[in-house]
Amino acid sequence: MSEQRIVVVGAGLAGAHVVQGLRAEGFTGPVTMLGQEPELPYDRTKLSKEYLQGRMDRAAIRLHDEAWYVEHDVDLRLGVVAASIDRAARVLRLADGDAVAYDRLVLATGADSRRIRFPGADLPGVMTLRELRESDALKDLFAAGGHLAVVGAGWIGLEVAASARQAGMRVTVVAPNAQPLDNILGPRIGAYFADLHVRNGIDLRMGVGAQGVLERDGVAGGVITDHGDIAADAVLIAVGAVPRVSLAEHAGLAVDNGVLTDERMVTSDPAILAVGDIANAHNTLLGQRLRREHWDNALRQGALAARTILGLEGTYDWQPYFYTDQFDLGMEYVGNNLADDEPVVRGALESGEFIVFWQRDGIVTAAMNVNIWDVSDTLRGIVGQQVDRERLVDRNVALADLT
Repeated sequence: MSEQRIVVVGAGLAGAHVVQGLRAEGFTGPVTMLGQEPELPYDRTKLSKEYLQGRMDRAAIRLHDEAWYVEHDVDLRLGVVAASIDRAARVLRLADGDAVAYDRLVLATGADSRRIRFPGADLPGVMTLRELRESDALKDLFAAGGHLAVVGAGWIGLEVAASARQAGMRVTVVAPNAQPLDNILGPRIGAYFADLHVRNGIDLRMGVGAQGVLERDGVAGGVITDHGDIAADAVLIAVGAVPRVSLAEHAGLAVDNGVLTDERMVTSDPAILAVGDIANAHNTLLGQRLRREHWDNALRQGALAARTILGLEGTYDWQPYFYTDQFDLGMEYVGNNLADDEPVVRGALESGEFIVFWQRDGIVTAAMNVNIWDVSDTLRGIVGQQVDRERLVDRNVALADLT
C-alpha cells in the first residue's frame, strides 16, 4: 500500500485535505500535489471575508506553512498546469512538457468564476473573485475608495459588497432575481438579506438585468442595465462558478455538471478520484448526486478520498454545510432545501438572532442559524426528521429535544 504513487491535481482546500488525510492515516508512499497558482495552498473562503477586510494576512489563510510539506515528504509543485491524462499509461502530462506517473490520481481542480458574455466584459476594471491575486486587487480598490458596482446577488456578490461597504466604498448591487439568494433560501429569507444590505447603505437593485459594462477612457466605468446605466469606478462580476472539468473531460471520464463519482469519490476510472468543487458525487444520505462548492465539502471529501485510496471505510453521507459573514450577520446553514420549501422561523427576524428551518411535507430539509452559535451539530441532527411546525417555533422546546 505504501508503494502507491499518489498524485493530486489542485492545491486548494480539497486537494490539501487529500494529502493531509493520507499522511494522517499513516501512508508513507510518494505524494505529489500540483497547484496552478504560485501560492501555498490556502483557504479560499476567506478571500471574500476576513482576508479581503484585512482581518487576516496571507500567512493566516494558508492551510500549512512551507515547512509542513517538507516535513511530511510532499512533493509540492506550484505554478504548474496539468495538460492531459494518459489513463492507459497512468501518466499525467504537464503543460511544461514534464510528466508524472501515478497509481492513483485525485482531481481537485476547483472552479472558475462564471463569465458573462456581454459588451465590455473584458475591459480593465472588470473584476471577479476566485483567487488570492483577485482578492488583493479588490483590497487595492478598497484603499482607493470610490464606487463599486456588483453584478450578482449570490454569496460572493453579497460578501464582497458588504466588505466594500465596510471599507467605506459606495456599492451598488444589481441582479435579475426578485430577492438576493431567493433561488436558494426562498423569497422570505432572501428579503431579509436584502434588508440587511439596504440598512447598511448598499444601493440594492433587484429585478435588474446587466447588459454590458460602460467604458470610460478605456476602462470599466459602470454597468449598462435594462433599467439604465450605473456609473462606477470598477465592476465585480459575481454570477456563480463553473467547475474546471476540461482535464477530466478530455481524458474521457464521465462528466455531467462536474466529474461524476460514486459515494467514495471514485470516477468512472477506478484509478482516478475527484473531490471538491468539481465532484458531482453520489450522496448516500440523500440518495442523489450533489455538487457543492463549499468549504465543508472540500474538507470532508478530501479526507474521504484519502481513506478510499487506503482502503479504509467511509462514504459521502453528510448534509451540505456552508457559512457566511455579512455586516453584523454571521450565519451557518446545513441541509439541502429547495427554494419553495416552507421556511419556519424560530425567533424573530427583526431581532437579528434566529433559526430558520425549511420543511417539505413535514420533513425538515435544512436549517440555518443566524447569530446563534454552537447549535450547528444539533441542527444537523434535526435535518431529515419529521417535526411538527409548532415544536420548531416553540423556544420552550429545547433544540436537542427536536431530534
